[in-house]
Amino acid sequence: MRGAPGPQPVRKAPEPSGVDLARQALAAAREAARARGNAAAGKKGRPQQGLRSGARADGRDPMPLMAALDRLRTERGWEMPMAVAGVMERWPEIVGPEIAAHCEPERYEDRELVVRCDSSAWAAQLKLLAPQLVARLNADLGQGTVRLIKVQGPGGRPKRYGPLRAPGSTGPGDTYG
Repeated sequence: MRGAPGPQPVRKAPEPSGVDLARQALAAAREAARARGNAAAGKKGRPQQGLRSGARADGRDPMPLMAALDRLRTERGWEMPMAVAGVMERWPEIVGPEIAAHCEPERYEDRELVVRCDSSAWAAQLKLLAPQLVARLNADLGQGTVRLIKVQGPGGRPKRYGPLRAPGSTGPGDTYG
């Protein structure tokens, strides 16, 4: 039996030299550091991104001013108040110059627009036109933005200054002369 292998002499691996030992130590250190890094990243959920700057766009990049303002407006929920402020600015364009000369918007609260007129005749006229104006405003701002237009005539209620009032008082000027 000629090709049958017999007991082979066992060869010893050569003793590692200093360079080989250094490579093994470096590889072990790298593996340990990698394991520590993966464990730390697993605790945080994601690696730290704020410490590096890269070629790809992120939230820290500069942006045009109007884009930044639009982003701020959407984040803060200011779309509706800003749209209504724009309507108050464009009031003459929306209602026409004749009505705008006698009636002006005062405030917008709870989907109600309060408009003050300079005479009771114009207040009555605007009350008749209110449904058409609501439809026109909702077409401009979005459906359901303005639910009602409250029309006030000239010389509405007097302003009340302070929480305590004397009975029959007409305001701060009633004590003079």
